[in-house]
Amino acid sequence: MQGTIENEVSTYRTQMNVTQEELAAKVNVSRQTIIALEKGNYTPSILLALKIAGFFKMPVEKLFRISYEK
Repeated sequence: MQGTIENEVSTYRTQMNVTQEELAAKVNVSRQTIIALEKGNYTPSILLALKIAGFFKMPVEKLFRISYEK
């Protein structure tokens, strides 16, 4: 079974009225990284996932999940 990482970063970022650029600056990555992450084209490191979860003040499991293909 191979899994892919899915995320809700865009959903929560939009709800909080935070731009991709603002989030990128807070977690010390480029805006392009946030774009790729939100599109599902980039799997974050554990450190980056924790930084993003910390920014949103929520558990990492609420933002990121593994989806298994059958």
